[in-house]
Amino acid sequence: MLIEQVAQKLQTKPEVLEREGLKLYLEKKLRVIESELFLLAHRYGVRDVTELDEMIKQGRFHEGEAFEDYFDFDYFEHEQEKLLQVLEKL
Repeated sequence: MLIEQVAQKLQTKPEVLEREGLKLYLEKKLRVIESELFLLAHRYGVRDVTELDEMIKQGRFHEGEAFEDYFDFDYFEHEQEKLLQVLEKL
């Protein structure tokens, strides 16, 4: 198996290599999601999807113009939460 070959060449345990590789992968995904969240928050001047929802309800943004962003914001927040939970367990 490739992981065992690489671990042997790097003189480390396959489990360590797998765990560290998984951690790096998850951290990279988290950075991408956090950058998307930052862009959305900056675009609307909010901190989270709940605040965006309130602004839509107040009429500061029309539902039609923020429709896709609202769902993207919600999706990215949930993905961020899942990734953080998994990373805590590593």
